[in-house]
Formats: sequence, structure tokens, C-alpha cells
Amino acid sequence: MRDALLAAMGNAIDEVRKWPQKEVRIFHHNDSDGLTSGAILTTAFKRAGFTVQRSCLEKPYPKLLHKIYDQAGGFIIFADFAGRIAPLLSDLNRSRNLTLILDHHVAEASSDPMVHNLDPDLFGLKGDRDISGSTTCYLFAKTLDASNCDLAHLATIGAVGDEFFVDGCLAGENRKAAREAVNQGKLEIHKHETGERYYLNTLGGPVACDELGAYLDTLGAAGYYQNGPDMGIQVCLEGACPESDEMLIKLQAIQNKAFENEISKIQSEGLKKTANIQWFHVENRFAPMGVKMIGVFCDAIKNSEAVDKHRYVAGFQIIPNEIPGFGPIEFNEVKISMRVSAQIEAEIQAHKKMGLNILLPEATNKLGGFSDACHSLTAATTVAIGKEEQLIEEMEKILSE
Repeated sequence: MRDALLAAMGNAIDEVRKWPQKEVRIFHHNDSDGLTSGAILTTAFKRAGFTVQRSCLEKPYPKLLHKIYDQAGGFIIFADFAGRIAPLLSDLNRSRNLTLILDHHVAEASSDPMVHNLDPDLFGLKGDRDISGSTTCYLFAKTLDASNCDLAHLATIGAVGDEFFVDGCLAGENRKAAREAVNQGKLEIHKHETGERYYLNTLGGPVACDELGAYLDTLGAAGYYQNGPDMGIQVCLEGACPESDEMLIKLQAIQNKAFENEISKIQSEGLKKTANIQWFHVENRFAPMGVKMIGVFCDAIKNSEAVDKHRYVAGFQIIPNEIPGFGPIEFNEVKISMRVSAQIEAEIQAHKKMGLNILLPEATNKLGGFSDACHSLTAATTVAIGKEEQLIEEMEKILSE
């Protein structure tokens, strides 16, 4: 598993070293795992003498991918997403650009030899247990040059931010990266009654990695349309500063107000319910925050009294017709995010209920929507505006079968 992944990374790096252009375009996700992934890759490639152009995306939308692949001779990396859409990237690329995928979600194999899908899921490692996107990028960076081992702490921040633990502790490759950071004096691991907590050693004293992950999540998600991801990368590489703290406070105020208003709306009107699913639609009410916020909100309410513990939770948010750095793009789509209560989580892990990584993409594909990064307990896809209820109905059909 691990050896095969490292061998595939080595083969891809051989192609990178032969590539005539020392320029790379890095696309990464906007949560803490994606931001640390972007920081790791940016550092590694700058050290290797590459000119780096970095873009933060909430999702690798097909309409955007067509723009990205309207070129030849480029070197492109996708980090913390795109594992599932390697066939689509292969069709768009047609062996014209060197493309690397450094994801950790459920993946499909590439059909283009110039598209290297280095998603550990293809090598037997589980992205919701063994390895985060940031740790995948860290393994790649270390394979590129062993001196990049000093980036292990960034992998740990991303892994903790993704909140995939085994008995309260990081496991697999995530744990190995954390131990490396401990040995370098950059990290401390404190045991407690339900597992472990991870602390980054800074000049100002220890900082809990879960708190730093939440800090980055807010910058990248709530601040997606307000230069939050760039500030998040700066925090990853240089630490928090008065400017990032000020941005965080402003974004938290926006988020808190939006969430309070939505909770009040749910308490007064209730959630829409079918046999197995409960859902709601925020439309544009979370603006100016990014669409990752619908998943953050689902997380916030999934175990609340307003939610039926026996039904899957789904929320819809309209996708703005623009992407920072790319200008207007007409989507006319909504994002659906899904989460589960603690009770359903236990049933999914015991294989008594269907995981979201199977349920949601299958239903989305039937409606011609877009699915990429999904885990068994957290998932998100997109469909055309107006198909929200059809999507819920398709999921109910799948569950009834």
C-alpha cells in the first residue's frame, strides 16, 4: 500500500523533473486540510526552483476545469480534491499537460498517462482514517526532496482539521507525520481520557492544532470571497498575526449572525423530511461567505435538538456565479452538503447504513450533477438549481432498494 503509493509518486516526480517548464499551477481546497496542502506544495516547489501560481477552489467545477485545460504544455496539480474525477481530467487533458492529483477522497483511476492520480485511496489507504490531503501532499513533498521533512507539522494541522481519528487519535500516515513533527520539536502530543490532543510549538507558546484548524477553516470558507484563503496560507507558513486575527473576528461575526438566523428559521419552520432524510435550503442567505459554509452549518446542527437523529441531514446553498481569480462563471447550480448524527455515524461504521460517499454521488450522477470529494460521514455534490427535491427523491429510491 504505502510502498506502491511512494513508487507512483516517484514515477510522477521523474516526469516532473523531465518537464521543460519550471512553472506549476496548484489548485487546492479551502478548508484547513486544503490550505495546509497548498502551503506544503507551494513551499516544496519554490524550494525546487519552480515558479508557483496558486489558486484556491471550493470545488473543481467542470465549467472551471474546461477553462483550466484550454491550454497545452502546462504543469497542473490538484490538492485535496479531484481523486474521483481523474477520468474527466483525462478526457479534458488528452495528454497535453502534466497533471498530478494529490487527494485522499474516494478515487477513480486515470485513463491518460499524463494524469497521475496519486490519491492513496487507489493504493488501499483510507482518506477518512489513514491519511489526509495534507499528509498526502507531505509524502509527495518528502519524496520530491527529503529536506521537506520539516513540513510534517503542516500535515498534522491539516489532518487534525479534517477530524478523522481512530479512538481519538491520529492513525496511519497521519500519525507518522505527527511523530516526525514531534521528533523535530515542532509538535507536542498530550494524552487525555478520550484520546490525544496535538499542540504546535510556536514562539508565543503551544497552540492546539484543532483550534488552529478551526482558525484556518474560517479564513478559507467564511472568507473565501474576501481573500481569506491567501491569509490562511500566510498563517500556515508564518503563523497568525494581528491582520489575520482581525480578519478572523470579522468573519466569525458574519458567520455567527448567519447561523443564528438560520437556526431561528429552522426552529420556527422545521426541516423538510422524507423517510430517511431531513433537509433545508439557505439559498443566498449565507452570502458573502463561500458555499463550504453549508457543510459547516450542517456540522453545527447535526446533533442538535432540531435534528432527528435517525435521518440523514442535508443542506442546500446556491453557488455564486463567480470564482476568485477567474471572474464570472455562470453556474446556475446549488451545492448540497450532507452530514450524519452520532447515532447514524455509528450505524455507518458498523455497515448497517449506507455511507454518504455511496449514497450522494450515485443520486447526483442520475441527475447529471457533479460529484467529487466525498467521505462516508461527510459529502457534498452539486446539481442544477431546481433539482433539489429530485435529488432527495433519488436518494430515497436508492435507500429503499
